[in-house]
Amino acid sequence: MATLGITDLRAGLGVNIKGNDCVIIEAQHVKPGKGNTYVRTKYRNIRTGRVNEENFQQSAKFESVNMRTREMQYLYNDGNIYYFMDMETYEQTEVSNDLIGDNAKWFKENDVCQLLYANDVLYSVQPPMFIEVEITETDPGFKGDTVQATVETGAVIQVPMYLNQGERIKVDTRTAKFVSRV
Repeated sequence: MATLGITDLRAGLGVNIKGNDCVIIEAQHVKPGKGNTYVRTKYRNIRTGRVNEENFQQSAKFESVNMRTREMQYLYNDGNIYYFMDMETYEQTEVSNDLIGDNAKWFKENDVCQLLYANDVLYSVQPPMFIEVEITETDPGFKGDTVQATVETGAVIQVPMYLNQGERIKVDTRTAKFVSRV
C-alpha cells in the first residue's frame, strides 16, 4: 500500500487513520500567515460509520486503502434487508437497513446503484444520481411557486406548483431537488 502525505488528501480517498480504515469526506488545505500548513479534514470510519473532524500537520503520513465500486441492480427489500444483484454474475448481495440509511427513499426496483467498498468491506450504497418517479401526493399551493410532494419511493421534495398527482418527474437524489418533467 502506498504512503500518502497531507497534500494527497481529497474527498473520496480511502486512508488508514490511527489504525482505522476511513473515507475522506472533506479536506481543506489551510496555509496560515504564520505557522505551518495543515489540512482540516472530515472523515468517516468505515467500520463504525462515525464521522470525525481532525486537523493534520504537514508531517502526517497515511496508508492508502483499496477502494472499489460495484454497480448492482436493486431488487427489493423485506423491511430490514435490501437485496442487490450483480448484473453479470447474478450474484445477490444483502445490505442491512442500517448501512442504507437515508438513501432508502431513493431506491426503485431495477435501478442500478453503486456499492462502495474499502478493503473489501461494504461501507456505502449510493442510489442513481437521477431517478424518474411518479408524484403520489401534492399539497395544495397557497403561497409561492413550489409545493411539497411525495413521490412513489416515499421521499418528500419541493416541486413547482403546476405539477399534479400522477405526473412523472426527474429528481436529483444528491440534492433531493426536482429537475424536470418526464
